[in-house]
Amino acid sequence: MNKSKLSIKIFLIIFFLLSFSTSVFSKIMILTGCKNPKDSFIKNEYILDLKNSLMKRNYVFDNKTYKKYRKTDLSVKKENSIERFIYRDKNFILTDKIGYPQFFTQLVFVENSPIIQIKTVINNESGISDMSTCKKVELFDKES
Repeated sequence: MNKSKLSIKIFLIIFFLLSFSTSVFSKIMILTGCKNPKDSFIKNEYILDLKNSLMKRNYVFDNKTYKKYRKTDLSVKKENSIERFIYRDKNFILTDKIGYPQFFTQLVFVENSPIIQIKTVINNESGISDMSTCKKVELFDKES
């Protein structure tokens, strides 16, 4: 009986040691220096955490763009961060839908591409157009 208890203890110790030493790898895609043809930014970057299905956008408007949006919406901030859930659909990475079922928008990313597109759907009719082009795209394998 003592041999079986000893072997169970050894098994549990090995199991716990192996479980703590295993690593999980996930991809992070960072797009920086993103330019928009309509607006100007001091900083405009997107961070896509593909493991946690989360996109974070950090931006700072320049004075001209900030004043333009502030005229019609007092809640606009010069510097802001936005988080959205993301998911994969074939080769695309899409943000969650923003809007109503008959009318919504989504951001569209392609892995390792500097172009960010926006998908607009009105009554099941969709259109995709370029929204921003980024200077730098980096892919990282994050170990946790």
